[in-house]
Amino acid sequence: MYYLWCMENAKEEFLTTCEGLPKVIAAHIQINRGYDKFGESDDNTYILKKGYTEEDFQNFLTSIDKEYDAGYGGQELYGTIWFAKNVWAERGEYDGSEWWEVRQYPKIPKEVK
Repeated sequence: MYYLWCMENAKEEFLTTCEGLPKVIAAHIQINRGYDKFGESDDNTYILKKGYTEEDFQNFLTSIDKEYDAGYGGQELYGTIWFAKNVWAERGEYDGSEWWEVRQYPKIPKEVK
């Protein structure tokens, strides 16, 4: 029997998602990798607060520098990234396969103003 793992790195995925988008304002990421070998929950939440410093940002990146299974099965990475200019990214998921989905508020058409 063969198992195909689709391991991703949360930090690398975060940085790739942020490329070409407005400045990150804040972020909230939870990595849920189930239970470790001792039966302890391996859930961790990482927060980058609004008004962060460069040191805060680097500490946040270091804290999310973790591998997780992004393949089919259970979702392991949850969260939201808030950017400037009414843009945000949230986790998309289908049958355990997951990704960052970037969204932006639409402009209000002049006929509704």
